[in-house]
Amino acid sequence: MDINAALNEILVKLFRNITVIEERSLKRGEYKNVTVNDMHVIEAIGIGEPKNMTAVAKTLAVTTGTLTISVNSLVKKGLVERVRSEEDRRVVLVSLSESGKQAYEYHQKFHKEMVDTVLQKLGEEEKEVLAKALNSLSEYFRQCIEKE
Repeated sequence: MDINAALNEILVKLFRNITVIEERSLKRGEYKNVTVNDMHVIEAIGIGEPKNMTAVAKTLAVTTGTLTISVNSLVKKGLVERVRSEEDRRVVLVSLSESGKQAYEYHQKFHKEMVDTVLQKLGEEEKEVLAKALNSLSEYFRQCIEKE
């Protein structure tokens, strides 16, 4: 198998496996009612200051309509709070509730464990090469998203 085919196979398996592992992690933990998509919305909102819906939608590369559906579900689950901006009542701001912040931390811990497990098997030079390669891949994905 040539290197292009091998890398393609590795990337496809990586994306699929990460999603499966994230789903299993959620189902086993205290966030059984939270989907992987929900968790990614929670991650995009973050634990800082409230964000407007347009900024969160841009981070996720989805429409504000699509985000609204997800946020509605997360509000019902008690993970996200929605308020109108005091400066401009047309602007909707979203932030994480205390439960949402706990879910955010849970998800961050999952990602940290995943990265730590990979990095502990690599030397410093290998870590730098991996970071550079993944950054190039990320940049390619960003450019693809921006083209649409």
